[in-house]
Amino acid sequence: MKYDCLIVDDEKLLADSTAEYLNLFQVKTAAVYDAQSCRNFLNEHSTQVILLDVNLADSSGFELCKELRAQTQVPIIFISARTGDDDQVIGLNIGGDDYIQKPYSLSVLSAKVKAVLKRYGAAEKSGYHDDWLRVDFTARQVWVQNQEQHLTALEYRLLFFLIEHENRVITKQELFEQVWKDKYTTDGTLNVHIRKLRQMIEKDPSSPQYIITKWGEGYQFCGGKQ
Repeated sequence: MKYDCLIVDDEKLLADSTAEYLNLFQVKTAAVYDAQSCRNFLNEHSTQVILLDVNLADSSGFELCKELRAQTQVPIIFISARTGDDDQVIGLNIGGDDYIQKPYSLSVLSAKVKAVLKRYGAAEKSGYHDDWLRVDFTARQVWVQNQEQHLTALEYRLLFFLIEHENRVITKQELFEQVWKDKYTTDGTLNVHIRKLRQMIEKDPSSPQYIITKWGEGYQFCGGKQ
């Protein structure tokens, strides 16, 4: 499964409350509490940014950062009660992208995470690709099992917008305003277009794996891993 943010912090209550806060603001976040759990998590899932505590029960956050940097270029933001300049310099020199001191403001932390996601995540997407579905934003083309699908201009815009915000629940009102450019579009119109997209890209349109309905909220593109 794809996540926006992974928190690695042995202060369980703080990690959980931070994850809960970020999830409230549509940043899909998970929390683990030690280095080995981080390794296990990344073997099964992916994330676009890591919040990493310097002092972990089973390891040093600095050592874990070095290990991760040998495998991935995912942005790493250190979170630590250590306030010395030397610690911040070490963290940045070994591959950290930022260093936030504890206790931190949840609103400031959220803003920093969202800035990183915007810089490295959705804003840089050039498309989507897996074994079943391939979407090229630049060429404006969609393939299912290497067969090109011919979408209308509006269907392209709708699919591209959902993919650009992968894993985030998009409200109907946001889709009306950002895709249709008309806040007065009806639910019926949206439902018809969602149904047509599912018929084109889903293995089983009656049990969608890509475009998921979040009842009472909107729709979510989930990368076919539901």
